[in-house]
Amino acid sequence: MKIPYVNLVAQHRPIKDELLAAIGSVIDRGRFILGDEVAEFENRFAELCGTRFAVGLNSGTDALILALKALSVGPGEEVITVPNSFVATSSSINLLGARPVFVDVKEDYNLDPDLLVKAITPRTKAIIPVHLTGRPAAMDAILEVARAHRLHVIEDAAQAVTAEYQGKRVGSFGVVGCFSLHPLKTLNSCGDGGILTTDDPGLAEEFKILRNLGLKTRDNCVVWSGNSRLDTLQASILLVKLQYLEAWTEKRRAHARFYQEHLQGLHQVQMPQDKPWERAVYHTFVIQADDRDELRSYLAQQGIGTAIHYPIPIHLQGAARSLPHALGDFPVTERQSRRILSLPVYPELGEKELNYIVSSIRSFYER
Repeated sequence: MKIPYVNLVAQHRPIKDELLAAIGSVIDRGRFILGDEVAEFENRFAELCGTRFAVGLNSGTDALILALKALSVGPGEEVITVPNSFVATSSSINLLGARPVFVDVKEDYNLDPDLLVKAITPRTKAIIPVHLTGRPAAMDAILEVARAHRLHVIEDAAQAVTAEYQGKRVGSFGVVGCFSLHPLKTLNSCGDGGILTTDDPGLAEEFKILRNLGLKTRDNCVVWSGNSRLDTLQASILLVKLQYLEAWTEKRRAHARFYQEHLQGLHQVQMPQDKPWERAVYHTFVIQADDRDELRSYLAQQGIGTAIHYPIPIHLQGAARSLPHALGDFPVTERQSRRILSLPVYPELGEKELNYIVSSIRSFYER
């Protein structure tokens, strides 16, 4: 049996006609830049997240950059985040001349709020918790620290569309929420895309200016900025996919429960466990496994694709050489990086495939 780690062909096959019709409608009207579909998608995404506003962009990375820029984060300032995420978070901080300050994570791969206060200095401007794997960070504790120290909270929710903490959707806790719509995300465009959420009308207006070369009107440039617009074609695709998002998400959650039930008792494997106060959406289903590399190789021999998110922590990347960190500084992140393995969890998986994955993992450890 061949089971790829991701299968976008399987996702798009049943909705291909709807997608082509939506794309054709945009072509027929010829509004390729900031067409009506962009505004409609923004309104529906804001409603989805429980925020007043959403602003569509060309990528999740630019969502982070524009959020930091709009909050006047710049040279000499610090932003607290985690070292176990994708590099886009730290890159965005660095690109504005600020410095990422890392704190370690908990067993759920999310920022440990107990370590926040120690990381705060007079230069600290913001905190960026990352809702990694589609599980929400501990936002109540993070916000409590942020309020006490008058710091902005920017949510990196790239992997967590519709995830919930204490009944509230991610992207609605901080002053800004940043989402990716990359093809591998749970709500995905057919190309790059991103979106910001906020309840602040002033910030929403500033984001619209910043994404469009600093133009307040066609002929009035009020600030130097770049081109970060969400294409109308991608917005039309996303509007189609919004209709299926809840069903897809529940499939991912069901697959996660299957793994949790059928790998239970296998002491060599540590699995994520949902907490009563959270709704995890499982952008990735990440186990921690003994003999991880050997297990991954064995699964590949059985035709099962897996991934590692992420094998090299950010503080150990070559780009981070100028930061004052070394091996051993973030023990939880470093230990997890040697053990984590992402199993297939996309909605189109069937029970036959899931059983094959589980039985293959068990057979590896029974050898």
